[in-house]
Amino acid sequence: MSFDLIIKGGTLPDGNVADVGIKGDRIAAIEPRIDAEAGRVVDASGDLVSQPFVDPHFHMDATLSYGLPRINASGTLLEGIALWGELKPLLTHAAVKQRALAYCDWAVSMGLLAIRTHVDTCDDRLLAVEALLEVKKEIAPYIDLQLVAFPQDGFYRSPNARENTIRALDMGVDIVGGIPHFERTMSDGTRSVTELCEIAVKRGLMVDLHCDETDDPLSRHIEQLAYETQRLGLQGRVAASHLTSMHSMDNYYVSKLLPLIAEADISVIPNPLINIMLQGRHDTYPKRRGLTRVPEMLKAGIRTGWGQDCVLDPWYSLGTADMLDVAFMGLHVAQMSSPTDMRTCFDMVTKINAEIMGLDHLGLAVGKSASLVVLDAGNPIEAVRLRAERVCVVAKGKVVAEREKRDTALSIKGRPATINRRHIVPRHSPA
Repeated sequence: MSFDLIIKGGTLPDGNVADVGIKGDRIAAIEPRIDAEAGRVVDASGDLVSQPFVDPHFHMDATLSYGLPRINASGTLLEGIALWGELKPLLTHAAVKQRALAYCDWAVSMGLLAIRTHVDTCDDRLLAVEALLEVKKEIAPYIDLQLVAFPQDGFYRSPNARENTIRALDMGVDIVGGIPHFERTMSDGTRSVTELCEIAVKRGLMVDLHCDETDDPLSRHIEQLAYETQRLGLQGRVAASHLTSMHSMDNYYVSKLLPLIAEADISVIPNPLINIMLQGRHDTYPKRRGLTRVPEMLKAGIRTGWGQDCVLDPWYSLGTADMLDVAFMGLHVAQMSSPTDMRTCFDMVTKINAEIMGLDHLGLAVGKSASLVVLDAGNPIEAVRLRAERVCVVAKGKVVAEREKRDTALSIKGRPATINRRHIVPRHSPA
């Protein structure tokens, strides 16, 4: 048997060393050693070979717009929303598309090969919807892109948002979105959850709501979302993004809420970089971290993955499309420091995020899509610690990005000539 591409000698996330043989756009073999002809061989000896990074929560219509038309001076969520309102009338189809494609180039270079992006449906022109539908087609050979119809100014609060959201779904947007905590009243937010879920059922679509992205412990729309998911039979097709209000809720109520989320098979997508930047802005000290209860959710069996959310836009002034940055920050804020927890944080930006998005074709197994990344790290925990360089990125059978591995040269008498920061932890450390 011959292959189009063989990734030789890489270490898989489970610790096994194997060769990965690729034919066309599929993984054709994973074996300890493959002795066969190949159109190309990539040497991954000593490096981690993983399924690609996946981001289940992003805003591609706003990405790379930082500074337009001004900078978010307060750094708050509400000023970011107001700033986006100022920017929307200035958007052009060409500019939205150009910035989105530029971000996708960044994503490919970082081994990020699947993204779910929310797209604002409160602009009557639906200009960003049209632009991102075009982007989706253009990047399909190397990135799986899902679009969420997102009435950012409120499904009921914004005059034409309901109509525009339905129009966007008619145009081919994949997922029903919403923002119940931004409606004028709690009751309007509750009604919006019900109607949005009913729209999804009628169309056979998934649901992904910005849910309770606030410090208010009385923002409890996740409870309604769990109820509607059960009532309408949407189990496994619903995601709740952010859920930051839960960091302020009393423990008794949370002890009731977590089983409801688990029973409804709702996925949860916290966004640690943005959540800890935007939340707790009204606090002095003690100051809330701004992240939902991730370890408790994982313990309850709730499917939980890390999201990027924003890169260089009205809400966030940083970002590089690196999901290892996201996992690294999430690990710290959630205090997930045990080896098992750190490994879970890696899974939360690869395998678990793929499950949240329903991307069954991704994974390191024969017959799966030949999309993978070679990392300059020995294992998943080291990859998170180093935010490891992407040595090679393969998308649907084709090498789409690569860089040379190089150690840093040192000029210090009596010390090594070169250094890297990889480290082998001894089994029994000396006292």
